[in-house]
Amino acid sequence: MKPKQNPAAGVPIMDAEVIRKALRRIAHEIIEGNPKLESVVLAGIPSRGVEIARRIAAFIREIAKTDIETGVIDVAMHRDDVGTRKELPVVHASKLPVPLEDRTVIIVDDVLYTGRTVRAAMDAINSFGRPARMQLAVLVDRGHRELPIRPDYIGKNLPTATREQIQVRLQETDKEPDGVWVEKE
Repeated sequence: MKPKQNPAAGVPIMDAEVIRKALRRIAHEIIEGNPKLESVVLAGIPSRGVEIARRIAAFIREIAKTDIETGVIDVAMHRDDVGTRKELPVVHASKLPVPLEDRTVIIVDDVLYTGRTVRAAMDAINSFGRPARMQLAVLVDRGHRELPIRPDYIGKNLPTATREQIQVRLQETDKEPDGVWVEKE
């Protein structure tokens, strides 16, 4: 089922139930791909990536009866365009369980586009230590990569035109019902 049409938001793609199912599937895939769940950390990129990480951790707790640590990894000062922006980026506090050595850090974000935010997240994580490995989980992969970055866990592949935008709304971060829309610029 698709979210109700919101003319300002564009074409509806995913509603709350579809998002829930996608995140539950990602949780199952993380369980299958990581036999040592106790060494996994879900690191959400603010703001929606943090909530998506919390939801995935809750599904893992429900399915595997194991608590997964979550954290926040801010990328604002690690972006490659930080010096070229007209405005200073909004910086959030990063918080990861340390030490990271011998741990798998799964970066979690809402939309994967060029890969530059993920590269910044990897740099930020490395400032906390050197994890055994890093993986990537995204709700939506829209294509158009500029860097050789590929997600390990994907809620939905959604090829888009470069002039389109993906809008993700989550109840906890946006005070709106969960949904994903495509809108043209």
